[in-house]
Amino acid sequence: MILGKKTLPEVNSKVSALVFSCCMFIPMPAVAIDEAIENALKLGDKSKYGQLSFDIRYRYQNVHVDNNLPIKTANANTLRLRLGYLTPELYHFQSYIEYEGNLAMQEDYNSTRNGYTGFETVADPEAQELNQFWLSFTGLADTLIKGGRQKITLDNQRFVGSVDWQKMEQTFDALLISNHYINNLTLNFAYIGGVQKTTSVYHNLQMPLLNFTYKFGKFSTLTGYAYWLADYDQSENSSQTYGVRLHGAPKLKNDISLSYDVGYSNQSNYENNPGSFQLDRYNILLGIAYAGVTLKSGMEILDGNGTYAFQTPLGSRHGYQGWADQFLATPAAGVRDIQATIDKSFYGVDFLFAYHSFADSYGHGYYGDEYDFLISKNFGEHYQVLAKYAYYDADNSLAAQTAGVDKNTQKIWVQGSVSF
Repeated sequence: MILGKKTLPEVNSKVSALVFSCCMFIPMPAVAIDEAIENALKLGDKSKYGQLSFDIRYRYQNVHVDNNLPIKTANANTLRLRLGYLTPELYHFQSYIEYEGNLAMQEDYNSTRNGYTGFETVADPEAQELNQFWLSFTGLADTLIKGGRQKITLDNQRFVGSVDWQKMEQTFDALLISNHYINNLTLNFAYIGGVQKTTSVYHNLQMPLLNFTYKFGKFSTLTGYAYWLADYDQSENSSQTYGVRLHGAPKLKNDISLSYDVGYSNQSNYENNPGSFQLDRYNILLGIAYAGVTLKSGMEILDGNGTYAFQTPLGSRHGYQGWADQFLATPAAGVRDIQATIDKSFYGVDFLFAYHSFADSYGHGYYGDEYDFLISKNFGEHYQVLAKYAYYDADNSLAAQTAGVDKNTQKIWVQGSVSF
């Protein structure tokens, strides 16, 4: 496949055949088997003694970067297991504990922790950890209070999220208060005292936050937020961020629906950050859906002033600015991402293609383009197979070289998961 003057690397034919056969020919698990497993995980009648949960995810990942010798192509075969126990509710109290472990069955990759720096990076280290351990209280009207290590996903996870795509989840040591007293309004207050990162490394930080969402009728939601992050392990991450987001999906006649997502954020230095900056983020994403086909297009800009750039260190960043993950940390000159996606379900199999064009935040320096493909299928509620492909086509420009994104990068994933 030719794109401009460059040739897009072909996906391994065996991987393609495997994914196709998995998606098209694996029979749906019998409902009776699923019900038997679900009932076995309920301890006692109607979960009188609590409930168990488990999640297994296998993944093969390949990462190749052109002209990056002596660094070798990465091949990672990993298996992630989560085991959890939710107690029954007693006097409005409830608790949950969850183990998480990732096994590297083929470790020809740099996990950032295994010392294999001669390979490309796949940031899924072999590790074991206490993923969640929290206590909640619902004795106050329309209010949830939860304390301990927990999963926190706010809004679209751009600033605070669990990074579900990675094998090891991101969880927070935090106190969270969520209130729904006013109709259509959700207020979230939290104090985060530390974060267990997806590399199973703990970061010492403090972040009080405010977040609210208000629904206007059926088709519009307004979100506002304020995050005060003081990171004591990486002081350059310390910042205060304020912003708003408006999004919705109004339906038109003839099964046509529109969607929109617009937002603005402002970020500046805070607490122990040695720098001084004032930076903005803008995003607009518009879409239309008809006959099972969804088209979206838009732009996101994260400012950079040449020294400092708008960052989202606690967000779920893989879902933004391309799956090749070239911009997990925003370059000093910022990043402008012009994007378009097409999504279609065909005989129960989901297909998605995304295109990104990257430049600095002012559009003066070009970084490159990215092409992403996804094929996935769910079998009932508990089983899924998928394959993803990302190709970042770097531009040989001074801007790309300065930002460190001047090498063509290909990533392939094949994954299967079971979750109860």
